[in-house]
Amino acid sequence: MVDVEKIPVQADVLGSDGEHVGKVYDIVDRNKLKLERSDPDAQGQYHLIPLEWVESVEGATVRLARTCEEAQRDWQTG
Repeated sequence: MVDVEKIPVQADVLGSDGEHVGKVYDIVDRNKLKLERSDPDAQGQYHLIPLEWVESVEGATVRLARTCEEAQRDWQTG
């Protein structure tokens, strides 16, 4: 599991395919990433993804173990 302290707010979130999923807005309950609602793909809503989907954190980039399509299909609205 990735250390949540290493995930900066405003970090880009990319799927395993390199496609843009969103930007980090906040970390909820130390186990979910809350993504910006202002992102074009967010449709004006916050989305939550489990921290267990995070493969790695490299500077201001979070890489997921799921493709962008899989992440957007399974994210929660919050």
